[in-house]
Amino acid sequence: MSWSKLKQNLESFLCPALHGRVEYRATGYRYLPDKAGLCYIAVDKKNVFNMSDKTTLIKWYQTELEIKNDPDIQIPISNEEIEAVRKDTKGTVPEDRLKVIARNRKISEYAKELLLAQVSLSKSNFSSVANQFLSLSIEESMESNDILLNILALVDRRVGKKRILNMAEKMKVKHPIVQYFYELRLSTL
Repeated sequence: MSWSKLKQNLESFLCPALHGRVEYRATGYRYLPDKAGLCYIAVDKKNVFNMSDKTTLIKWYQTELEIKNDPDIQIPISNEEIEAVRKDTKGTVPEDRLKVIARNRKISEYAKELLLAQVSLSKSNFSSVANQFLSLSIEESMESNDILLNILALVDRRVGKKRILNMAEKMKVKHPIVQYFYELRLSTL
């Protein structure tokens, strides 16, 4: 599918409040076939999400320690996770320390997922992910681990107010750019 047709299809799915605010842009190099060009998403004429550049407004994490020390990332811990730590340590660890261990385990898992998502994103081709989005259901796009699929689903008109409000907990463990688009969509409700 040509870029103009793909862009038209994606923009036809934008929620009415974001129409004109969110734009999908691409640059191409006609005479440089080895140069793929850039794809990015702009909000209010400002490039917010550049697919292949680490100097964008989103936070690109380099190490697991950076993610662990970021105060903006809040990871909810369930009782089952605390019980799993208690079982692994055979009950020899004090109660307050169990929560710290469970939180650190969960942050480590989150950090690995986040770094994996960033690596796959920088290698991904915007057009192929966008075509995949157009053929998937909205639920599959929302549940996916692909950052771009999550973003496209969040700005989609098929996602209603109730669903947006109900996904607040899930958004806490998503990539910061997905959280940005979630907040953007919340601001339109």
